Amino acid sequence: MKTIVASLIAVACIGGAAVADTLDAVKKNGYLKCGVTTGLPGFSAADKKGVWRGIDVDVCRGVAAAVLGDASKVRFTPLTAKERFTALQSGEIDMLSRNTTWTLTRDASLGLNFTGVNYYDGQGFMVNKNLGVDSALKLDGAAICIQAGTTTELNLADYFKANNMKYRAVTYDSSDQTIKGFEAGRCDVLTSDQSQLYALRIKLAKPDEAIVLPEIISKEPLGPVVRQGDDKWFNIVKWTLFAMVNAEEMGVSSSNIKDMKDSKDPGIQRLISGQGEKLGLSDDWSYNIISQVGNYGEIFDRNVGAGSPLKIERGLNQLWNKGGIMYAPPIR
Repeated sequence: MKTIVASLIAVACIGGAAVADTLDAVKKNGYLKCGVTTGLPGFSAADKKGVWRGIDVDVCRGVAAAVLGDASKVRFTPLTAKERFTALQSGEIDMLSRNTTWTLTRDASLGLNFTGVNYYDGQGFMVNKNLGVDSALKLDGAAICIQAGTTTELNLADYFKANNMKYRAVTYDSSDQTIKGFEAGRCDVLTSDQSQLYALRIKLAKPDEAIVLPEIISKEPLGPVVRQGDDKWFNIVKWTLFAMVNAEEMGVSSSNIKDMKDSKDPGIQRLISGQGEKLGLSDDWSYNIISQVGNYGEIFDRNVGAGSPLKIERGLNQLWNKGGIMYAPPIR
């Protein structure tokens, strides 16, 4: 019997052969096919009008702006953790932008390439205040709600084994199911990336009754993913994210980019009006990204930061020159 990984590799080979030139396919279709979550506030979730919003969604819109000149030309496909890689490998989607952790196995064994990190995260734990627990080291014997098909399962097993503790896993296919299970009392604890815990907490009827414990038990670099074997597309998705980060560092935003056209700074000029031919794009590729979607700071703030209901602090996701580790190669 084939292993799950072997099966995914087989799908990747078939899908990769069928859709070797993603840029041409996107241009021919006139829209970008982007895989997102089934609904995670701040990252990718449809609002009451059915409009998708979130930091992962904005990365997709940035790619559409770069390639098609219009950030609205995206069709979003909601995917569970189990579905996401197969959908990308088979060509059902052009890219995956769905709070997905970059790991060696995923990068080297599934026929996929991670194009960068748009959110640095780490796994944590959320409990009901009534449980009276203030540390993950006090969770011995707990029932823990967890989403299947994620690195979260493996990290949880490692952490409890390393600390000589036992637990009972209560697994679900989607993040919505995990928070409903937690609220219904089917588990004592919910574990996931810490950002996801904050996003899920606001879905509770009484959010203030749940607390996120202080321990971070893993590294979770989250970012967009494309198929291997298409370097042109890999570069486009990668440099879309880098353009957003560089724009914030240079002080270029959606609100001032028109004025920046007259800037004498050669770095800003390279950022907003050139280099497109190297990516197979028009020279206004990055101008379209920043003017229509914004720089990295803007998409962080409105989706998960101070301008959002989540109000997550920048932390590691602050720029490298402001105390964080968010860093992009220069556009030159």
